[in-house]
Amino acid sequence: MSKARTPTPAQLRAFVAVVEHRHFRDAAAAIGMSQPALSGAVAALEDGLGAQLVERTTRKVIITPLGERVADHARGVLAGLHALTEEVEASRLPFTGPLHLGVIPTVAPYLLPTVLRLARDSYPELELHIHEERTARLLDGLGSGRLDVLVLALPGGPGMTDIPLYDEDFVLVTPTGHGLAGRTGVPRDLLLDLDVLLLEEGHCLRDQALELCREAPGGTRAAGLPTLVQLVAGGLGVTLLPAAAVAVETGRSDRLATTRFAAPAPGRRIGLTHRPGSARTPEYHRLAAALRDALQALPVRLVC
Repeated sequence: MSKARTPTPAQLRAFVAVVEHRHFRDAAAAIGMSQPALSGAVAALEDGLGAQLVERTTRKVIITPLGERVADHARGVLAGLHALTEEVEASRLPFTGPLHLGVIPTVAPYLLPTVLRLARDSYPELELHIHEERTARLLDGLGSGRLDVLVLALPGGPGMTDIPLYDEDFVLVTPTGHGLAGRTGVPRDLLLDLDVLLLEEGHCLRDQALELCREAPGGTRAAGLPTLVQLVAGGLGVTLLPAAAVAVETGRSDRLATTRFAAPAPGRRIGLTHRPGSARTPEYHRLAAALRDALQALPVRLVC
């Protein structure tokens, strides 16, 4: 038995079209080929693989079981080739084509309005896709190629490249009647004595808070910052918010107060993370610079 020959992209494209349309004439029209050329490409694919993929009858086209499996592989190969060409085109023409941006939930609601406005006004040819996920899943997506660049708390994942955007302080949010309500210049060491309401496991903000304070007893946790703040407004405890979130989240209730820490206040650094050696690395640096300019109104310290 002769060894199978590697199919060409044209052969795979023709075969996938036949699988999807179950008709040679319709398949040829869909991909802009003549019917004889498409039939020849499918026949060449079968000859090269040494296997029958299509049963041809006078009334319909039947895909063999092996043909269905080959079609699944063919779709993956064609998708990979498409991604390859898009990567090359993006390096030639910055801020064009698809860009899959991952953002952690404790940043997304406060930063995305700026990101989306910047993309709309400055990069109209950019096809931006937003993925709001927790840090571990974002890093998995970046490593697998599902995502292109992330916005998260730095440092990012091992082996990835970080571009800092800004530093932000943590602010203590309390009920209005709390003894610390409205105070400023509070020593950060005081956090060691506080039981603080936290986000559920998987949020990097939870891990950062646990380095500073204890978790409130009783196991009360929240899936997101809006719920966390409402628990505080309901008198269940106190919590930590990143500075960029304070105005939005505390504005939802008149039963909340904030407490500011003495310098150096506890906080975190937010930035972009991407795969090293990406063809879009210069593009990510330009995006970071544009974001810093656009974020000057936020209560954060920009990092150049």
